[in-house]
Amino acid sequence: MERNEQQQPAAGRGELSRRRFVGDTVKGAAALAAGVQLPAASAAGSGLPMRTLGRTGAEVSVLCLGGWHIGYAASRDRAAAIDVMHGAIDEGVTFFDNSWDYHDGGSERVMGQALAGGRRGKVFLMTKGCERDYAGAMRCIDESLRRLRTDYLDLWQFHEIIYENDPEWVFENGGIRAAVEAKQAGKIRHIGFTGHRDPRIHRIMLDKPFEWDTVQMPINMMDAHFRSFREHIVPICQQRGAGVIGMKGLGGGVIPSQAGIGADVCIRYALSQPISSLVVGITTMDELLANVATARAFGPMPEEQQRALLASVHAVAGDGRYELYKTTQRMDGPYHAKQHGFEVAAA
Repeated sequence: MERNEQQQPAAGRGELSRRRFVGDTVKGAAALAAGVQLPAASAAGSGLPMRTLGRTGAEVSVLCLGGWHIGYAASRDRAAAIDVMHGAIDEGVTFFDNSWDYHDGGSERVMGQALAGGRRGKVFLMTKGCERDYAGAMRCIDESLRRLRTDYLDLWQFHEIIYENDPEWVFENGGIRAAVEAKQAGKIRHIGFTGHRDPRIHRIMLDKPFEWDTVQMPINMMDAHFRSFREHIVPICQQRGAGVIGMKGLGGGVIPSQAGIGADVCIRYALSQPISSLVVGITTMDELLANVATARAFGPMPEEQQRALLASVHAVAGDGRYELYKTTQRMDGPYHAKQHGFEVAAA
């Protein structure tokens, strides 16, 4: 998860009418998608489906525990958040996400605490760094290692490559050199990047002189109709052997709340795409168990049902209303906005 999207403004009368229209429009397709007979769910604790993470060769669970949300949960009840992380491992979630800037490092610190005592070796641990220059990127890596209480990271990614000059900064200011040196030193095993803004920016990053191990991007049914990462970036990653990590499968919660498409359908659609894993935001044990149940029962959504689902949202997805992280700066991480000289509104 890149970060939690801000709450949407309260809906006016026109907005409520639009939401009702969208809900009626997608209801049939969503019901069709949800109503398919799925394989029986596995017993608790029996693990999750696993997929290969591109050229890394690592096998990871199809669900990845999102670091922003677990840090949010910890800010309210640290012990409960740690219980969720322990429960995730017990339920077979072997892929953990985080980032240097989530909650001013709080997400990494609480995850480090949760993984202490022998659990670190049970997860494929990913975190992300925000700096683009050599010294800053190395600092992010070293600070993340200390917070997470580990001597290596399975995956380190450049976070939020969302401004068109970010790729240039990473390569010309030395960020990529820091990542390569950290890999050579055994601090990190694999290198990737993330972003949610525009597939054009992902393409610029992909075309830089570097063989990326992973690429993280939005994957949901709305994306198919607006600046589509699924259409324009996933095929390139497949050709080049980069593992695809999906995020924003629920559009930051907007798709279930405003379009009326259930979280289970959203997750099933995303996992039916050629991705290695989907980052999901989990803050409670109930959310964990619901998402795990969906993943255990997963069966690929037939092409006919995918087409029906995509057709049902075609009229309302094309203007990006459900993916404001592609169009509005207020969805960007505050650290990156400041990095580029933009003012950040007070919370």
